[in-house]
Amino acid sequence: MTTLRAVEDVGVPLQIAVISGLSGAGRSTAAKSLEDLGWFVVDNLPPGLIAPMVDLGRRTQGAVSRIACVVDVRSRAFTLDLRTAIDELERKGCHPRIVFLEANNDVLVRRFDGVRRPHPLQGEGRLIDGIEAERDLLRELRGDADLVIDTSVLNVHELRAKVAAAFGDDQSSTLQLTIVSFGYKYGLPVDADLVADCRFLPNPHWIPELRPHSGLEEDVRSYVLGQPAAKEFLDRYADVMRVIDEGYRHEGKRYVTLAMGCTGGKHRSVVMAEELANRLRVADPTGVEVTVVHRDLGRE
Repeated sequence: MTTLRAVEDVGVPLQIAVISGLSGAGRSTAAKSLEDLGWFVVDNLPPGLIAPMVDLGRRTQGAVSRIACVVDVRSRAFTLDLRTAIDELERKGCHPRIVFLEANNDVLVRRFDGVRRPHPLQGEGRLIDGIEAERDLLRELRGDADLVIDTSVLNVHELRAKVAAAFGDDQSSTLQLTIVSFGYKYGLPVDADLVADCRFLPNPHWIPELRPHSGLEEDVRSYVLGQPAAKEFLDRYADVMRVIDEGYRHEGKRYVTLAMGCTGGKHRSVVMAEELANRLRVADPTGVEVTVVHRDLGRE
């Protein structure tokens, strides 16, 4: 996904976003970020009012050209109502982009405990019951999302930066690729579109003089890239990414997260993520924008 695709209706271009996701995952922060970018944002909008809101935006003759609707699950018919609303927009020639915010259960529990508020689906049960019920209810919507943001390890400023990058105005033809290095022992990144396993390479952890250092340091980098399999993997994966890049653009998917993992997320995956990013930047300096995130570096 890129900047939300503008659609034409009676001469007035509209960009439409639907912001949803798990309670406590950062919907309000995302909404405030969009407001700062000049979007007209309506928070906690019932799904049935999305289409009328878009119609009102059209009538402003361009005064309101970017509308974001933040919706949640306080209505039990949420998923059916939202699907109906999105289908109605599609029939009218509008193509809303769905942004889904999520976080892992432990993080959500801590956030709710911090504000001392019950979960909207908790009822008489436990907090974790409400979280799991909401996750089940939103499973299909998450699968339909154009952009999934996992906020488990993001602070408010980092989330706002992600939203700003996702809704910038000057990147409509650019694939936004995020390469995330991670450690398998800490779990897969839940927002990954693609996963590459770097554990086939010899592990610098077992070399005493390399163990304390990370993949950002030259001695570890030289060791990892010095393995014959590393070069072959990078060459072939760069070719694969170019094919995927073209296909994603054709399908209108502009935001892709590639997770590259090793055991601890300190050595091999860090090196390989950085090197793949460098190769893709050189090979296609204008058609893809690459960001590298080292999720588990320094965690041990």
